[in-house]
Amino acid sequence: MLTQERYQMILNILNEKSAITVSELTKILNTSESTIRRDLITLDEMGKLKKVFGGATSIKQSSGVLEDTVNSREVLMIEEKKAIAAYAAPLINDNDFVYIDAGTTTSHLVDYISNDKATYVTNGITHARKLIHKGINAYIVGGRIKPVTEAVVGAEGIRSIKNFNFTKAFIGTNGIDIQAGFTTPDIEEALVKEMAIEKSYMAFVLADHTKFKRVFPVSFSSLKKCCIITDSLPDGKFADETVIKEVMK
Repeated sequence: MLTQERYQMILNILNEKSAITVSELTKILNTSESTIRRDLITLDEMGKLKKVFGGATSIKQSSGVLEDTVNSREVLMIEEKKAIAAYAAPLINDNDFVYIDAGTTTSHLVDYISNDKATYVTNGITHARKLIHKGINAYIVGGRIKPVTEAVVGAEGIRSIKNFNFTKAFIGTNGIDIQAGFTTPDIEEALVKEMAIEKSYMAFVLADHTKFKRVFPVSFSSLKKCCIITDSLPDGKFADETVIKEVMK
């Protein structure tokens, strides 16, 4: 297969799936991982896709409403997400009343949580299961289950969150932009995030560096309302807007 043909096939796959791993491309295109990695680097430099750890994402995500599934996202930026989660978990104190948003980075946060004296509320199906398996006091938000992100959303969920007063909230995001703030593709999910932040004394957004300078259709908070915990900051201008902790600097 010619190099240009391989490039086009990779881009066609990304147009359909929004995200793909190196191992998946290796099987589909019947070529080596080293070749695929070189292709992704070249296509990233050409501005045709966004290379991330373990694979690539479509640049169309920055303006579209389609979202990757949990399975496709959980294999990307794994080490970065774990480092962010490991830093965030000790921020939870005894007697804290904590909200944990659905998402892959916040799912890693649950893995690192050891404080069983705090109380937890989540809208993540996977998160709730992990918490109860740890023997931790946890509640799940009621509402409609969104299959793509395995999150509970909708008016019922927003209503229940409105009754709470959290000491801390840990939120996921799809995009971070100085003007647009924190953004996500889904209106219902954005409203749940917005309410959780509003009802929290302190809110932390857990996001790896690939989320910066990306804008999705729905804003759910300005940057100044949340602290950001990330692996590394790609642009120092963001630090002028809010408190940011780089955990892999």
